[in-house]
Amino acid sequence: MKIADALRRLDAYPRTLEDFSVRTVSGAAVTLISSSIVLILIFLEFWAYITPHLTEELFVDTTRGHKLRINLDITMHNLACNYLSLDAMDSSGDQHLRVDHNVFKHRLDLQGNPLKKTEPIKEIVVVSPSNKNNSCGSCYGAEYNSTHCCNNCEAVLDAYRTKKWNVQLDKIEQCKDQYKRSDLDAFKEGCRIQGHLEVNRMAGSFHIAPGSSFSLRQFHIHDFQFADVKLSHTINHLSFGDKIEFAKTHPLDGLEVISEGDPKSEMYNYYLKIVPTVYVKANDGAPTYTNQFSVTRYKKDLSNKERGMPGVFFSYELSPLMVKYEEKQRSFGHFATNCCSIIGGVFTVAGIVAVFLNSSWEALQRKLEIGKLS
Repeated sequence: MKIADALRRLDAYPRTLEDFSVRTVSGAAVTLISSSIVLILIFLEFWAYITPHLTEELFVDTTRGHKLRINLDITMHNLACNYLSLDAMDSSGDQHLRVDHNVFKHRLDLQGNPLKKTEPIKEIVVVSPSNKNNSCGSCYGAEYNSTHCCNNCEAVLDAYRTKKWNVQLDKIEQCKDQYKRSDLDAFKEGCRIQGHLEVNRMAGSFHIAPGSSFSLRQFHIHDFQFADVKLSHTINHLSFGDKIEFAKTHPLDGLEVISEGDPKSEMYNYYLKIVPTVYVKANDGAPTYTNQFSVTRYKKDLSNKERGMPGVFFSYELSPLMVKYEEKQRSFGHFATNCCSIIGGVFTVAGIVAVFLNSSWEALQRKLEIGKLS
């Protein structure tokens, strides 16, 4: 009994006798309201517990080993696919002659609808002239192994048929003597260029311009012979690296540019500032490397004898800093502590409110009784 009496003295929650407790309507209302608030707050806390918390960190980018992936989907409304070239260059001015790419051209009518019964054209990005000292001719991406050679036009066409690709004969060195085109067909169709490039991770540029491209004394030249050409275009999608879902990082998506008035030569420049970004999910430790970017646009009218070449040009620079987004799961101890804080805090405040309401009601009743007696 002495031990039990000693333990009773340690009780921090002594019970009040039922005869001395008074239940009121205001107390019941406060209890219902406070209980509802506790349930809502605990549900919100549980939702925050199961939802990963996104943290942001900025540091110097030292990951220069991996490639830069350029995802593009651009529609040219007034130029046929056979008259467009996609070229890429790095910051030193050298062309990416062997750039890894998977780019296709889709023929469209002037209303932007795909032409029926036409296969996509496999784009050749900046074709390098054949080396006369090399007995193995290039297959322009259609070779089935490293030793496959295409020394004549028919071999190239066979390789493309095997891949089920259409081919632009004007870009095939082995077929140039057999190919003739009519420039009258240049403005009868549109073209959608879709796919991705993988280039070296350094500052550079890529552009879509009319005419076949080639190099002459370190100069990049296109052989398009029209003086005036409309370059209305729509950037359906442009991004660098893998897609991340938590933020919109593609400011050019859906941009439509229409050349109004008489046909004229125009040069559209897009200057991109790329910020390398790594995204780490909570349940998957493998990081996702991507990029965010900002853009500045500029249009130059070449009909005023300004220097330049008609086309849509994209120049990009990489920031030396990297942003890291990491999802972190909150601990169960943090969740339990917050739940206890919610329950204790709400019922403590509810108790204070209940005492205040009871005291106010008793004081009002006393004044009413005094008023009746007087």
